[in-house]
Amino acid sequence: MSDQSTLAFIKELPKAELHVHIEGTLEPELKIKLAQRNGVELPQKTIAQIKASYQFNDLASFLAVYYSGMSVLQKEEDFYELAKEYLQRASAQGVRYAEIFFDPQAHTSRGISFETVIKGLLRAIAEAKAEIQADLVMCFLRDFSKESARQTLLAAQPFSAQILGVGLDSDEHHNPPLKFMTHFEEAVAQGYHTTMHCDIDQIDSVAHIKQALEVIEVERLDHGTNIIEDPDLVAMVKAKQIGLTVCPLSNGFVCPDMKAPVMKELLHAGVKISVNSDDPAYFNGYIADNYLALAQKYNFTKDELVQIAKNSFTTSWLTAQQKESFLGEIAEYLKQD
Repeated sequence: MSDQSTLAFIKELPKAELHVHIEGTLEPELKIKLAQRNGVELPQKTIAQIKASYQFNDLASFLAVYYSGMSVLQKEEDFYELAKEYLQRASAQGVRYAEIFFDPQAHTSRGISFETVIKGLLRAIAEAKAEIQADLVMCFLRDFSKESARQTLLAAQPFSAQILGVGLDSDEHHNPPLKFMTHFEEAVAQGYHTTMHCDIDQIDSVAHIKQALEVIEVERLDHGTNIIEDPDLVAMVKAKQIGLTVCPLSNGFVCPDMKAPVMKELLHAGVKISVNSDDPAYFNGYIADNYLALAQKYNFTKDELVQIAKNSFTTSWLTAQQKESFLGEIAEYLKQD
């Protein structure tokens, strides 16, 4: 297929997105709009200047830019507009269902209430449901204290019916999964699904993956491609059908090959990898762009892309009936193609 026909095929292919940070969908245009509305003085004055500031080559340098940009998110309406814009873009790229990460501590630490954040997000999700279904996954910031995570879990209780699961993200260095074992045990007791970031090429990457899988027993792993270094863990996730939510374009900022060869190896080993956009406003591409990068640069075939899309539904936290329905949509789409 030509690049144009490949992109068209990818955009129409029904898919789920399981690894996207709503704060990472804050496009420069909206950032400037919200800064003006809320009286926030940004260091950059133009869209070009904002994009030029996106210079990072590791997790820590990315997070420094990422968190500073959140200062413009202050009111319920801001979070509503943020989620509304993401859902529109995702739907246009064939996302039928999304499990969206949000980072309450990044906002409550600035004096923004948990309620303000989640009400804005939920309103956008409710309005978009005819075009795209979505749920929220609340992440703990691993470079915050254990007490902060405990307080966040408490703050979430009034909204627990609207939060599908909990995750763990932010700076992994000196913040292993075991730091939050108690909080994840409590989250499971409260009925939440669980996932954790195990970012690529971190110090103690494989040790952290082992903690997440063997001790905390998460249902899914975010990033996690360093698992290839331990065949026993690869066999474990394959046997348990544990999904890995990989993000090629964001990987490309710290790894020249985007971990694409590893993704292909894991896929052919029977590991249920899915492709996702992570923080698309910062990494120059939404979900279809990530699929396309694999097809163009690493010759992922049509069949491989379809398998990845299927994996995105089967490793989601949808009900079995919902999964079958979406897999049926893929089958119908392939008949028409």
